[in-house]
Amino acid sequence: MNFNSKNPFLNNKTFTTAASRNEDVQRTTLIDYNQEMTLSGTINRSLILFLLLTASATVIWWFTFNGMNPLFPTIGGAVIGLILVVIAAFKPQFSPILAPGYALFEGLFIGGISAIFEAMYPGIVIQAVGATFVTFIVCLGLYKFKVVKVTEQFKSVVIAATLAIATYYLISWLFSMFTSFVPVHAGNSTMSIGISVFVIIIAALNLFLDFDRIEKGAEQKMPKYMEWYSAMGLMITLVWLYIEFLRLLSKLSSKN
Repeated sequence: MNFNSKNPFLNNKTFTTAASRNEDVQRTTLIDYNQEMTLSGTINRSLILFLLLTASATVIWWFTFNGMNPLFPTIGGAVIGLILVVIAAFKPQFSPILAPGYALFEGLFIGGISAIFEAMYPGIVIQAVGATFVTFIVCLGLYKFKVVKVTEQFKSVVIAATLAIATYYLISWLFSMFTSFVPVHAGNSTMSIGISVFVIIIAALNLFLDFDRIEKGAEQKMPKYMEWYSAMGLMITLVWLYIEFLRLLSKLSSKN
């Protein structure tokens, strides 16, 4: 069974389709190597998206601490960001436009939610940012030096765990919306903290799948737009990781 990153932007079907299109072009036309996906190009696109997201988040952060209610931009940014994710999943060739838009709107969500958490637990945001950055660097180092090898078994385990988490979150959300059910992960109990730690570990393991898929995409010389698509997928994983760190730290802070 062929498993790849469950990140919707780095799944096997999308990358296989892009690779197939690129092979057709290579067989029929003179190849322009400036139109192929590269590692350096993907890194540059990732940095651009990160800067856009940070800039957008900083604006909302500043307005929030100057009296603005962050609820509307937070919810609006999350909804529009999700819409752009869905469109890009079906139309990856539009990623050069959709990816920057996603970064800007997701920045509204990140800035708003960060300001809300910071108001409740002063100092939590810098801790979450630091934890996310360290996790990313450690995972990148482990992948680069082949300490962690992304095998098919590794992929299948991570994907299965990711699907389980997504299913659990969805079911918990639906039950809490229509009943008085309180999800186990919602409190600050030992079990709730344990669930958060588990989710963070799975989110971090998804980074290895993302790195592997990006590297293979460059090796297969996929179309240039896949750099934006891949950078967008990596950004989704990092946002997920950051939010989970915020949740874990808030639980630990509320127990003190």
